[in-house]
This record gives sequence, C-alpha cells and structure tokens, in this order.
Amino acid sequence: MPILYVTDLAYPARGRRYCDEDILLTSRLREHFDLALCHPLDAEALLPAFDTVLVRNSGPVLHYQQAYDSFRAAALAAGTRVYNPLTGRGDMAGKQYLLDLTAAGHPVIPTIDDPADLSLLPPSPTYAVKPKQGADSIGLTFTPHPDCAPGEFLIQPRIDFAYEVSFYFVDDAFQYALHAPDPDRRWDLVPYAPTPADLSFARTFITWNTLTHGIQRVDACRAPSGDLLLVELEDLNPYLSLDLLPTEVQDHFVTTLVHSLHSFGA
Repeated sequence: MPILYVTDLAYPARGRRYCDEDILLTSRLREHFDLALCHPLDAEALLPAFDTVLVRNSGPVLHYQQAYDSFRAAALAAGTRVYNPLTGRGDMAGKQYLLDLTAAGHPVIPTIDDPADLSLLPPSPTYAVKPKQGADSIGLTFTPHPDCAPGEFLIQPRIDFAYEVSFYFVDDAFQYALHAPDPDRRWDLVPYAPTPADLSFARTFITWNTLTHGIQRVDACRAPSGDLLLVELEDLNPYLSLDLLPTEVQDHFVTTLVHSLHSFGA
C-alpha cells in the first residue's frame, strides 16, 4: 500500500525536533509500506499517486491555511484516504470544540469567545486569551480584563495547575502517557502511569471525537481541585515524543499503527 507521509522536517517547533521523530517513524513504517515523504505544500499535487496520505508533523496549518484547505477539498473530492480521517471534531476543525464541550458540561478548561460572557467563567485574576484559529500557543496573551472581538478569540481562566499530562491513542486503543512535572517546561516530559480514572477521563474525549482510525493526543492539566481538565484534543498531527519512550513502548506503538493503517486501507 503506497503511503504519502506529510511532514515539515524543518518546522522550528519549540522544545521538539519534528525531523527526528519523523525519521524514526518512517524508518519503521518502511518495513511495511511503500513510503514517500513530502512537505504539506506539495501534498495536493502528489495525491493522485498514492492510496493513502498519512499526515504527521506538518506544523500548524494556519501557516499555510489556503493550501491546506485546498488539499482537504481535493482529497475529499477524489475519495483519497487521509489518516487521520478529515472528520475529526478536535483541533482538526479549529477550537470550537472547547466551547461546545464547555457548554455540554464536559471536564474542560471553561471557555467562552465573547468578553460579555465573562460571568459564565469561574472568577480569575488573570485570563488566557488566544486566537480561535490559533495553534502552538501562537498569539496567546494573559490579561485581567479581556477585551477582544466577540467570536474571534477564546477566553479561559488562567488555571494554576500542578502539571500537564498527555494521553496518546491509536484508534481507540490507549498507547502511553507522558507528563510535564514543571508547569513552566511543557516539553520536558517523563513517562506517566495513568490511573483508571485518568484513562476514563481521556477516553471520554476519544469517544466524543468518533474517529474510527487515527492518532490522537488528549492534553490535560491537573487542576487545584485534583481533577483533570482538557486543554486540547489533538487529532490532526499530534507530536508523539517517541524519543522519550522505552523501546518496547515504541515497538508496541508502531505495531498498533501498522495494524491501524492496514485496516484503514482495507
């Protein structure tokens, strides 16, 4: 099964090296598939030559939004299989899901998009304000008095969390968890042993997203109450931090991904 692997090897991610992760992962996937790498700006032109497109560390699409929208439209029109499938309801579709999950009462950092609704949030001395179409903390600011255009920015109380933790899934199968013990060092990650309650929390959002195939990362923070709150549901191109995993966990992840891709292409 020929696979077009989409990545931006030169993207300057903070605290991460996309190229290292994709070199590692493609070296393993080549044992099972015919594989070619391309930059996201080249993906649409190469679509006709491949059965499946695997989108990995391609960087925030806001840097190439028009090209990404055109790629999506072309893939949907041609019926090309894109992994992750283009039906994701998380970050793939923007940040509206944080508003929807807040309104539905899910355990998420409370979120609004209109300063007039500030009373709906828990009182906070400082609020996080970030563009609704943002990514990778681009445009994030903190202010005691949010004053932004309604509908264009997300507003959240600044949470004094103990740490952040990420749960990684292939399809609906949990793979591993990593956490950042220091709240100020997001990408200094170490392995994390989730409790049954932690996994139940993470699975809530995997179930909500309804993707039958794909790699997803559930990012959460440990609030002062001790509860986990969703920060982001990464379902487009989540960085996996594979270099931090023991060999046996890496091997299990790759095996599960290979099985998922074969099933997706069947």
